[in-house]
Amino acid sequence: MLKLTDVHTHYGLSHVLQGISLEVGAGEVVGLFGRNGVGKTTLIKTVAGWVKPSRGQVTFDGTQIGGEPADVICRRGIGLVPEDRRIFPGLSVEENLMLGAMQAPRRAKAQTRRKLEAIYTRFPRLGERRAQLGTTLSGGEQQMLAMARVLMGEPRLLLIDEPSEGLAPKIVDEVFALIDSMRNDGIPIVLVEQNVRRALNVVTRFYAIERGQVVLQGEAGAAADRQALLGRLAI
Repeated sequence: MLKLTDVHTHYGLSHVLQGISLEVGAGEVVGLFGRNGVGKTTLIKTVAGWVKPSRGQVTFDGTQIGGEPADVICRRGIGLVPEDRRIFPGLSVEENLMLGAMQAPRRAKAQTRRKLEAIYTRFPRLGERRAQLGTTLSGGEQQMLAMARVLMGEPRLLLIDEPSEGLAPKIVDEVFALIDSMRNDGIPIVLVEQNVRRALNVVTRFYAIERGQVVLQGEAGAAADRQALLGRLAI
């Protein structure tokens, strides 16, 4: 589904990604792990078109997309749930969700309504608060809204950045249960997460990143690979 080959990304003179190569297969949940500031968020923003790569190839479903505008990449089927959630102020929960439906502009209105009801079934708390302003939700509910909004567009690949950041443990449990349910639905996911031990229970494979480079990769289900990762990160 997704392949990065020798991808470099700069912020001005700062060389953030320094030759990243990785792959995400159909139905996989791939974790990106590493300390703060090593390039994980820059990597997924590069995939999503929020940042342009300065060198290398980003290929999605066989098509080179590196450097394309973010809206074009979004319509190709790549959805990003950013760390700051970006809930639109002044809009209700349902209005935020309907903006997510714009990723699928050719879908009939009846199909969109069915999708909306399916979202409320998966996120019942959002259904209860559909008329409430999105920015008045709790942090955990806003995270759910950010995820649900992207799912309204039926993405073919989902990028999720730090979904547990700042959430209470009980809410973290709910968020990871939702990610697990999406994995069971076969949605390929790239997950950036600081709670590595918890994330290893939902990812298929992982890459460890240091100073803008992949320094380790492995299978989440392999005990030796998990130990190598935890040792590398000194967790």
